[in-house]
Amino acid sequence: MPPEAGKGRAPNIRDVAALAGVSYQTVSRVLNDSEKIRPETKRRVLAAIEESGFRPNQAARALVTSKSGTIGVLSTHQYAHYGPQTMVHAMEVAADLAGYRLALVTTGSTPETIVEALDRLVRQAVEALIVVAPKVSVFEAIEDSSLDLPLVTLDSSIHNKRPGRAHSFAVDQYEGARMATRHLIELGHRSIIHLAGPQDWIEADERMQGFLFELSENDLPVRAPILGELSADFGYRAGLELVRRRDFSAVFAANDQMALGLLHAFRDEGLSVPHDVSVVGFDDIPDAAHYLPPLTTVRQDFAAVGRRAVELVIRELDSGGSGGVEFISPTLMVRESTSPPPAHWR
Repeated sequence: MPPEAGKGRAPNIRDVAALAGVSYQTVSRVLNDSEKIRPETKRRVLAAIEESGFRPNQAARALVTSKSGTIGVLSTHQYAHYGPQTMVHAMEVAADLAGYRLALVTTGSTPETIVEALDRLVRQAVEALIVVAPKVSVFEAIEDSSLDLPLVTLDSSIHNKRPGRAHSFAVDQYEGARMATRHLIELGHRSIIHLAGPQDWIEADERMQGFLFELSENDLPVRAPILGELSADFGYRAGLELVRRRDFSAVFAANDQMALGLLHAFRDEGLSVPHDVSVVGFDDIPDAAHYLPPLTTVRQDFAAVGRRAVELVIRELDSGGSGGVEFISPTLMVRESTSPPPAHWR
């Protein structure tokens, strides 16, 4: 190594050039994998990088060790929702502490967009993949692909049929929905509506299945859930329609945004929550405790899921391992949006 490189600073590109006997522009071309560099020159530069300990970025690491130090994250969440945003932030922190970085790619729902997103990650030489995309179409595309990487899916399906190499980890959505529904039943509600999310979303389907199972377990009438978007706007529109029916005493909404729309609609139409109707949400976003009234909901530890996903994928990178399914339990947060039903509903 050139003597000046050892005096309290990290080696730089000019140190590598001096050690290899080439110009720094040649080193730069090697780092950028230029086709104009002769194989012999490339080998000399890579040897100098290794000898000097020069690590300017992930590209150099990939060239020297054949490893990029990059974990791919595939997501279908195109908006800044609290849950996915919190999970990805926790992943970034955990990956950084372990010496890795994340490459996040967001995809649509069509096979073409999913394949293109996977290709983008492969071009970044990711060493492993975390899937934060709980949609059936995404997993079908991955199963049909020739992707051969350690794979961790944040997939809450109790009927998990992911590829054998995949490790699945998630909050138990099915159990969380049962908790929410059971809470309403224990308060005395017998006519409960479920405002459900799109059924191509695995989490939404698990919440719906948990709701239906709990009603059946308690010999209560099962009513068809109302399917829609996981948004406050949809919750508001659904709430206005429900007010016209008035054949229920409680609503379990598939997420807190839907519940917010419901509370707005009920208030606009003169219904008091929880005296006239009870409302339960799902997720426990930070704002839920400040809704009017504060929302009873099911809490997911999104940060814990993000950290655990990185732990699992790094464990597989370090030592290999077979696929498996792990769940963590959600928590019911009882606040002021639920109470026993009015006397005429008991």
